[in-house]
Amino acid sequence: MRERIRTLVDASWFQSGVITLILVNAVILGVETSPRAMAAHGELLQTIDRAILAVFVVELGLRMFAHRSAFLRDPWSWFDVVIVGIALLPASGPFAVLRVLRVLRVLRLLSVIPTLRHVVAGLFRALPGMMSILLLVVLLLYVSAVMATKLFADVSPQYFGDLPGSLFTLFQIATADGWGNIAKDVMAHKPMAWVFFVVFVLVSTLVALNLFIAVAVEALDKADGEQREGGGGDGSTGHADGGPDDGGPDQGQALILAELRALRAEVAVLRDAHGREHADAGSL
Repeated sequence: MRERIRTLVDASWFQSGVITLILVNAVILGVETSPRAMAAHGELLQTIDRAILAVFVVELGLRMFAHRSAFLRDPWSWFDVVIVGIALLPASGPFAVLRVLRVLRVLRLLSVIPTLRHVVAGLFRALPGMMSILLLVVLLLYVSAVMATKLFADVSPQYFGDLPGSLFTLFQIATADGWGNIAKDVMAHKPMAWVFFVVFVLVSTLVALNLFIAVAVEALDKADGEQREGGGGDGSTGHADGGPDDGGPDQGQALILAELRALRAEVAVLRDAHGREHADAGSL
């Protein structure tokens, strides 16, 4: 029974059905934000929502029964349990505020689509590097805010009147949100202020943002490399022994060794021919 259920929950059509239900549920949750739609079809939408939630609960139960310990060791399975569990909480009393968290069911797409899981895993892998860059950005913002407050507090108090105001203004500038107007307001009193703003925009926006992107891309590239290296032995292709049929690393090494042996044989033949030519020349 467990093997049949495992075959069922691992089938591609079953996973496609779950993805379809998640997308339908996402559309329903969006339609529920419309008072007109709720007034006309509120009961129907809520019925469909409860039915989809019941299917999610049954699906999790089947997966738990089929995989057992493997289900408990999988962090994505726990993610699904938490998301569906939040939706099962009562929508009244002290838990009424959690009703809005039903939309988190859409995030189940992260666990059922392998490519999304791969991207999320890569981002988690990049977190240590991103934290270092974030610390660098915070230091840059703080130093720049102190400088801006001392330089521009008297001419632009609405933007740089104190340290918290300067921090918020510089964060706004770092996001490229109307920083030209802020710079022009200050430059009306201090024409050379453009140097400060241009340098800050170049460092904060161009350099820091590209560093974040570089760390994320490097983490995703490492994850891709590890997935390719481990792909030959995971049994997914039906040739986990690394034999000739799977095109794995063993076959590549065998081909290289064969080429080296052939090259050595050709060199030996050429060396013998060259030695015979010298011997014939000596005898003459």
